[in-house]
Amino acid sequence: MGSLAIEPESEQAARLRDRLGSRSIVLVGMMGAGKSSVGKRLSRRLGMHFADADTEIEQAAGMTIPEIFAAHGEPAFRDGEKRVISRLLESGPMVLATGGGAFMNAETRQAIAEHGLSVWLKAELDVLLRRVKRRDDRPLLRTGDPAAILARLIDERYPVYAGAAVTVVSHDVPHEVMAEEVMAAIQRHLDDIDGNPTDAG
Repeated sequence: MGSLAIEPESEQAARLRDRLGSRSIVLVGMMGAGKSSVGKRLSRRLGMHFADADTEIEQAAGMTIPEIFAAHGEPAFRDGEKRVISRLLESGPMVLATGGGAFMNAETRQAIAEHGLSVWLKAELDVLLRRVKRRDDRPLLRTGDPAAILARLIDERYPVYAGAAVTVVSHDVPHEVMAEEVMAAIQRHLDDIDGNPTDAG
């Protein structure tokens, strides 16, 4: 837990947190996009609680996600995922990393819109493939060729992910740099919608 210690308060972080108010930052995107890794650093920079929806689901079920898929199937997992995300969003502002399929649920998208600010970490296929090969616990990749499965999921999901409030390209830089890029993108978005530009100085 030491790696998640909150960093000293910065003026930028305090201003951004104030502008968010009661809203959570909700990271969406494909497996391998970096939602959990970037989310942890983002929460530390902003002094906000971090939650990983997949971890919360596993704790609630007392099973790993692969075990849930094997025992109950994907529909049951998605139903539980929807309930867990709804509960997290109602528990106060935080940085929330969601599973790759979570944003595909219309009710979840509505809950995120009501209680948070959605940020899509958008990654190209080659970046995702390189990252997911490091782990063997992705249930959706166990049914065939990972490259073909990821390409299909990209075709299905990217048009929906594009509805997120903010899009940030996930590329191969340190997670701390990605967290900075997410913060800057959120600031630009808030400037656009509230007409109150952040002081460039």
